[in-house]
Amino acid sequence: MILRPARPDEADTLLAIQRDAAVDAFAHVYPPERYPFPDDAFREVWAEALADPEVEVYVAELDGEAAGAVSVGKGFLSTLYVLPAYQGRGVGSALHDLALERLGASGVREARLWTLEGNASGRRFYERRGWSLTGETRVVPYSPNPTDVQYAKPLDPA
Repeated sequence: MILRPARPDEADTLLAIQRDAAVDAFAHVYPPERYPFPDDAFREVWAEALADPEVEVYVAELDGEAAGAVSVGKGFLSTLYVLPAYQGRGVGSALHDLALERLGASGVREARLWTLEGNASGRRFYERRGWSLTGETRVVPYSPNPTDVQYAKPLDPA
């Protein structure tokens, strides 16, 4: 597995990873026949992240193929997506660990993240790695507007 910084021209690659992972994981929240994935909105989000000097984006490759991605910035593990075909092969764990390493290196002492309240498998993934609920919630701005829950994890001083 290779973990590398995303290139400035990879918004479409990152969008494809997010879309495939999210449609697979969140179909019970966002049935794709009722809520088509908002490609244009998330392509713009990725383009902005790639251009933001305060955000770091990394891609995991297996056998020369993009398998997952993670982004960090402003104290948050912002995104972590693994293509369904590569789940269960350590890609998510490697991206997670890299994210915490990068946040710690930037001086963050307590990392935070948001995930869907209904993301049972994602929540188990984070909880097994020592993340705890903060009690904070927010409404996701995409219909049907489910709830996100916030997690925090103390980081060891570098």
